[in-house]
Amino acid sequence: MLSLAEIRAAASRIAGKVRRTPLIAGGPAKRALGPGPVSFKLECLQVTGSFKARGAISKLTLLSEAALARGLVTASGGNHGLAIAYAGWLVGRPATIFVPESVSPAKAAKIKEWGAELVVTGKVWDEANRAALDHVERVGATYVHPFADPAIMAGQGTIALELFEQDPEIETLIVAIGGGGLISGIATATKALNPKMRVIGVEPVGAPTLHASLAAGRVVTLPEITTTVPTLAAGRTDEMNFEIVRRLVEEIVLVTDEEMREAARWLWFECGLAVDLSGAASVAAILAGRVAAPAGRRTCALVCGAGADGIG
Repeated sequence: MLSLAEIRAAASRIAGKVRRTPLIAGGPAKRALGPGPVSFKLECLQVTGSFKARGAISKLTLLSEAALARGLVTASGGNHGLAIAYAGWLVGRPATIFVPESVSPAKAAKIKEWGAELVVTGKVWDEANRAALDHVERVGATYVHPFADPAIMAGQGTIALELFEQDPEIETLIVAIGGGGLISGIATATKALNPKMRVIGVEPVGAPTLHASLAAGRVVTLPEITTTVPTLAAGRTDEMNFEIVRRLVEEIVLVTDEEMREAARWLWFECGLAVDLSGAASVAAILAGRVAAPAGRRTCALVCGAGADGIG
């Protein structure tokens, strides 16, 4: 299982290759999020536009030269693919990124701009991932999983290390969930540093992957995915992520795609932040009343991905 020591080691490995992202106040605002103070950890300003660069570089630094020489392969809703494309560019190794048909055209274009080969296949991430694994079996490339990998989770957990340095008084942290790698890394670091801090996950109503698994007491495969948010559309989590979330995350709440879109508009209007719907999920949970920001408690929403969903 993942440890704080592994996350601290990842922080050392990725230093200088990713950005230390800012923490800003959510107010003042025309439409306040709540009576209590809310801050935003801006991973939308990270290299490639999301937190995924942390995990990708954390993993890359542990790969052997032989593994790198075989080329990198992954499947992604967009953000992890961008991060692996960046990682491949950083070390001058080829990367092939499999994405579903629902991928943002802007993210697809950026993946190619980083020099990676883009393969569009399947309606959702799980189908693109099966194609990626088939490709790896055929050509012998090195597969990098977007969430079911301790090195990936350790990289994402470095966000919590920064957050504790920026504001050690935060009491509630809200985190979007796709497959579960981000919240697994963050919850591991958070609970080791401050067991009293509440970690709350947010999933789409149309892809309640961890929510459904926790309700069943085991990892389940969703019968269908109806969300239009490709970066939050994993149909099944991994046993490792499930166990970490089960032990360390207080609650998982669900938001609709439209609630995420409204939150993205809020972030653009109030803060001038251009985010994708996954990046707006944590704020959507507050705006929709799923998570309170009460007076006397410090709440932080992780804004995890950039995009233009709130503009226009």
